[in-house]
Amino acid sequence: MKAKSLVTAVVILLGFLFTLQNSAVVEIRFLFGSVRMSLALVILLAGAAGLLGGFLLGTAARRRKSD
Repeated sequence: MKAKSLVTAVVILLGFLFTLQNSAVVEIRFLFGSVRMSLALVILLAGAAGLLGGFLLGTAARRRKSD
């Protein structure tokens, strides 16, 4: 369990450092709209969405397995 925590901490740290190094303002276009924001914020939001999606899918799979 300790190795898993260490790997998780290293991955989070590397992701944070990558985000800090990419702070330029970019334009994001999706469907019919566009928005200008920091690339670091885009990276953080995408990562958070991925974490949330993974958590929700994992929770749903565990519930389905226990039923």
